[in-house]
Amino acid sequence: MSDFDPEPRSDWRPMGDVQLETSPAEVLIQARGIRRSYKVGERTLEILHGVDLELHQGERLCLMGASGTGKTTLLNILGLLDKPTQGSVSIMGQDGWNRSTAKRAELRNESIGYVFQFYHLFAELSALENALLPAMLKHGFWEYQARKRQYRERALDLLERFGLKERLKHRPGKLSGGEQQRVAIARALLLDPPILIADEPTGNLDRATGETVLQLLFQEQEKRNLGLLLVTHDESLATRCDRVLHMEDGLILPPESSQH
Repeated sequence: MSDFDPEPRSDWRPMGDVQLETSPAEVLIQARGIRRSYKVGERTLEILHGVDLELHQGERLCLMGASGTGKTTLLNILGLLDKPTQGSVSIMGQDGWNRSTAKRAELRNESIGYVFQFYHLFAELSALENALLPAMLKHGFWEYQARKRQYRERALDLLERFGLKERLKHRPGKLSGGEQQRVAIARALLLDPPILIADEPTGNLDRATGETVLQLLFQEQEKRNLGLLLVTHDESLATRCDRVLHMEDGLILPPESSQH
């Protein structure tokens, strides 16, 4: 059904400076009392109302809920992209927000791969260049140049296994939706993070293409024993996850209140 090869190169090793050793069932993300509000004119809009959540190593965790319930806001906070108004987020046992902007960016880049619904690829860059972005952002110019060959080999390995060998030099505008999402997944995996966060990864794809992307995502997650946190509206996708959490009005419902 799909044209990618899930087998990774045996000689690849992560090259990060942050030590991210894991143990069985380790808590990768721990969120406590997460609240998020925004000022809209004179009003305060409350989006999240005290959310608690944990993601464990090797776990596939699904977050469901109607549009406007706060799912994407929560993902952005857990992914260290948006600061909570109140509450704490721990990534691999390290406080995500009680640190400098530079240290937070370093922790995010080393620990978390993010897959967006609308890909968020740079239009002026090729597929290969987009996949290499995490390495470019991680290092200064000279250090990246010193390591460029190894990162390039890693990116080529991922893209070729994902069926994109003939599309490496193509820009996003020349790629299909499924191809763009595969580039986005390769980008998320480049630094070999222990955590993957996926916001509606198939929401912009037809069913057949979406299934190919899901196969790829799940195979990579299982192979590396990653923690995968994904948002979806697809009930059939939720049944393939280890746990399903339902959000309503900025809260995660208790299990007995969830309809699954």
